[in-house]
Amino acid sequence: MTALLPALVDALRGGSVEAIDLTAPLSETTPILQLPEPFANTSGFRLEELSRYDDRGPAWYWNDIHTGEHTGTHLDAPNHWVTGRDGLDVSQAPLRTLIGPAAVIDKSAEVADDPDFLLEVDHVRAWSDEHGPLPEGGWLLYRTGWDARSHDQEAFTNADENGPHTPGVSAECARWIAQESPVAGFGTETVGTDAGAAGGFDPPFSCHHFLMGAGKWGLTSLQNLASLPPTGAVVVVSPLPIVGGSGSPARVYALVER
Repeated sequence: MTALLPALVDALRGGSVEAIDLTAPLSETTPILQLPEPFANTSGFRLEELSRYDDRGPAWYWNDIHTGEHTGTHLDAPNHWVTGRDGLDVSQAPLRTLIGPAAVIDKSAEVADDPDFLLEVDHVRAWSDEHGPLPEGGWLLYRTGWDARSHDQEAFTNADENGPHTPGVSAECARWIAQESPVAGFGTETVGTDAGAAGGFDPPFSCHHFLMGAGKWGLTSLQNLASLPPTGAVVVVSPLPIVGGSGSPARVYALVER
């Protein structure tokens, strides 16, 4: 019997398997979701210094972390939305879900022409006709090129007097991903899994509504999806196991054969 784990380590060291970071760095400039009044907003990320090789601690440097659950690259748990209020919290995420195969659908060209572009069921079916079925228990990752904007809050949310203009999925596609597709989760490069205009959809914020209601998981603010093949990558999601939490910042990376 082949020893699989030593072979994987050798492949990573030798370069035949590459680890690709899909995570946005966390800092005080990390873009965050901005909800209109009267809704409460999450806090951004910041460090509070406790000591730095000084009288407060002469031999060590450390900080307190202040952040929201849904800041930067993060995992949405089913209990994040009212439709999944009795579902799993982020500490209960199954490891078999956090490590799984990825299908990557690329609509970056369409989004470059239309920032309000919506993924439709027919787009996913056309992808499947070319690349095969979506992975059972895996992840559907939606590449839009939006990660190129992640250095700037204004560019990332792309809002005007009519609201934010960011790509997402149609209400029917969200329902289909949640209720008919075999994937366990859906990931995007935008600040949330929903389109900027999704507050006006039926139901509002359809991706959250259907995905969380079906007990599935969301990933947002992903980066470097351009480095992944349409099929064959394995995604590893590492959230903090916050007991009772609705989500968590996460380190997300992919393993890709080269």
